[in-house]
Amino acid sequence: MSVPFPFTAIVGQDEMKLALTLAAVEPALGGVLVLGDRGTGKSTAVRGLPAVLPRIAVVEGCPYGCDPAEDAPHCAACAEARHAGPLPAREAAVPVVDLPLGATEDRVAGALDIERALVSGEARFQPGLLARANRGFLYVDEVNLLEDHIVDLLLDVAASGENVVEREGLSVRHPARFVLVGSCNPEEGELRPQLLDRFGLSVEIRTPSDIPTRVEIVVRRDRFDADRAGFARDWAGRDADLRATLAEARQRLPAVDAPRATLEAAARLGVALGTDGLRGELTLLRAARALAALDGDRAVAEAHLRRVAPLALRHRLRRDPLDAVGSAARVDRAVEEVLPASVGAPALVPA
Repeated sequence: MSVPFPFTAIVGQDEMKLALTLAAVEPALGGVLVLGDRGTGKSTAVRGLPAVLPRIAVVEGCPYGCDPAEDAPHCAACAEARHAGPLPAREAAVPVVDLPLGATEDRVAGALDIERALVSGEARFQPGLLARANRGFLYVDEVNLLEDHIVDLLLDVAASGENVVEREGLSVRHPARFVLVGSCNPEEGELRPQLLDRFGLSVEIRTPSDIPTRVEIVVRRDRFDADRAGFARDWAGRDADLRATLAEARQRLPAVDAPRATLEAAARLGVALGTDGLRGELTLLRAARALAALDGDRAVAEAHLRRVAPLALRHRLRRDPLDAVGSAARVDRAVEEVLPASVGAPALVPA
């Protein structure tokens, strides 16, 4: 089994690591889009996630990893079994599933199990990648190159939280709630607006330009390639610390308050930027609440809004041909005008 590069060993890219950890605390954020150059750690960060994600309870034997809680969404089999008493549960790792660019709709959504149909004549559903990703992360590298019919499928499932397959004599519905993580190089093609809008957070990363950072990246990668297992052991403690922090934040999240004054500040920021609709403000609130939970705070403050505003809003701005600065600079400028700050906050996951 391949050993992934430890998540906490990634040098720099604090904004990307923060976005992924916020999504781990609050899956309802809607996903993370990572825009950046090749070789900047996008895929490395996603593949290092499983080691820092707290384990979850799943129904024993369920192919969709349903939550055993009584009020959680269930597949047909779990819903029927629930009437007989509490569902049998076990602990499992949060799934992090890769969706390849060439994946067919059958592989993504699931389809008839052809082998079983030919051998026994039984029409049985073979779950796809959406089933495996339920309650976890679905990762698409070069998401801007994804075929349109797969994009449409992902949009439908992301909106409903349910995968519906009705073909070849099958009629199957199962929960499919996942955090969609997409990475791409903007120079290779733009993302469809409908899909872009579905990502809760957006991160822009660049190749580091300072010499010490570049050297440290090369040193750590060289050590990892020389002894992957040993390098992973060296960082296992820090991965475990982050996993404990995320677990505590998840427990605190429902109790984090959002004062009206903070909501009004978020609204002023949305008005100042002219964002379309209110999805940006809702995402901004959820991200700020998740950050407050990570920081151990009981209520969302303007400082939390400042830190997550670029992540939640930069990809939701209308294009302004008369404004020479990019979307990130426009958000920073609006934040300084609407939410002036005194002292910056440290990064969540230091290099």
